Amino acid sequence: MDFNHTEERRMLADSLRRTLARGADWATLAELGVLGALFSEAEGGFGGAGFDIAVVFEELGRAGCTEPVLEAGLAGGLLADVGRGDLVETIIAGDLKVTLGWQEPGLRYDLGPLSTRAENGRLTGRKSFVTNAEGADLILVTALQDGSPHLFALDPHAAGVTLHSTPALMGGSVSELSLDAAPAQPLGTAALDRRLAAATLAVCADALGVMESVKTMTLDYLRTRTQFGRAIGSFQALQHRMADVAIEIEMARSAVINLAGNLDSPDRDRHVSATKSLVGRTARLVAEESIQMHGGIAMTEAYALAPLARRLIAADHRYGDEDWHLARFIRLTA
Repeated sequence: MDFNHTEERRMLADSLRRTLARGADWATLAELGVLGALFSEAEGGFGGAGFDIAVVFEELGRAGCTEPVLEAGLAGGLLADVGRGDLVETIIAGDLKVTLGWQEPGLRYDLGPLSTRAENGRLTGRKSFVTNAEGADLILVTALQDGSPHLFALDPHAAGVTLHSTPALMGGSVSELSLDAAPAQPLGTAALDRRLAAATLAVCADALGVMESVKTMTLDYLRTRTQFGRAIGSFQALQHRMADVAIEIEMARSAVINLAGNLDSPDRDRHVSATKSLVGRTARLVAEESIQMHGGIAMTEAYALAPLARRLIAADHRYGDEDWHLARFIRLTA
């Protein structure tokens, strides 16, 4: 397997990094083609493969971008699966923001059994951890209809829809969605497995980009902060800790590359769990070590490390935490 990026992917990464460094909003990302890179040519985009997703989200993580690109890829992929190419087109153009509500209270990270019900085109139930729902134009929701899970399109401003939102650790917002006979458009059945696997890869690549930024920030601090008349980076104990961090990040990079190459393999779920478990552990380690090596300044909101450290902590809990994926990996391997 060739792990080298194609010329097109390298160009996209370079363009995206420069654009994000200048500051980029949703419209700018769409114009650059970032959203199109999340979808295959058959779906109206020009990418969609594991390495396309990894390239985009590593750069978004490196820059700390909080635009709802992940939600666009996840929900947009499901829309493509149910034949709504018209909506996918508007997502790629940047004219439609979508998100997905699939998790429910009490289910942790499992897909079912669902308690949200659909009857006569109306939904009743609750969805938890719906990311960036406040700014969404459309929310996709999973619900039981005639005893089987179906996908529905929901107007977040419709009667019977209530959002309880709070700022999210990783940036943006997270909401609990309460539905009381809310009108929704049935879209049909769609398998969440493949799209959630791609979203998990996106989270892992995003965390990898954040870790790279945190590593660079910490190295710069160690070189410039002085104590006892010397840069603290000259102290052997801190050098060893920084070396351990660098090694762990490289291991996480290898895992992300492996998952990107196996996103469509028959053994996909095992690779997903192996990668997510390792990246979740490494993200938490990097956040903790960077704060320790910075000292008290790292705990201040004014310093740039704080939102990045929170983003790393949150990464472990998106689409299954370290323990959940480790248990699944053991089960799949056995």
